[in-house]
Amino acid sequence: MPADFSGSWARDYSRGDNINKVLQNTAYELGRKSGHGGPAGPMASERDMSRLMPLARLVELITRTDVLAISQTEHEILVERRDDFALLCAFFNGVAKPTESAFGREICGWDGERLISVQEFPDGLRVIHQFNTSEDRRELRVITTASSDTSPMPFTVTYYYRRFEKIRGQYECIETLSMKRVCSTGELAL
Repeated sequence: MPADFSGSWARDYSRGDNINKVLQNTAYELGRKSGHGGPAGPMASERDMSRLMPLARLVELITRTDVLAISQTEHEILVERRDDFALLCAFFNGVAKPTESAFGREICGWDGERLISVQEFPDGLRVIHQFNTSEDRRELRVITTASSDTSPMPFTVTYYYRRFEKIRGQYECIETLSMKRVCSTGELAL
């Protein structure tokens, strides 16, 4: 594999995008492209904003995790995100193999040392995650873009994560669907 992403990563809130600012900039760009404006300058139409907001909310939800746990072998890369589904990139003989589920299809590939995960869902929804590390492997940059056949333009945010050594506590706990806490003295999956 061209790069190693394995390890534990914590979000660096001092760097990266502010999702509200990204939304404002996207609305401004939509207004500029469509020619809509007001006293404050270009503004997206109400129709365009109502079609963009679902993508912005989706990106907000899928990027809210503050910790990533990435495991990597010569055949797969698994990105576990707390409170969200894991991303799985499968490779056979160095070639990416798409994974299919009831929700859609995921395929990964390399652009140099950058890992790109593309998830395709029904109704033209597409989510792309791009991962790359700094040369010293202490920083991970994740660019997430969502696009849809119904949205006037894609929505993209960039976040940074710092490598950390996970210290095992006496107990590992997670909350279950039934809102009960499950704890163990061993490691629990994110």
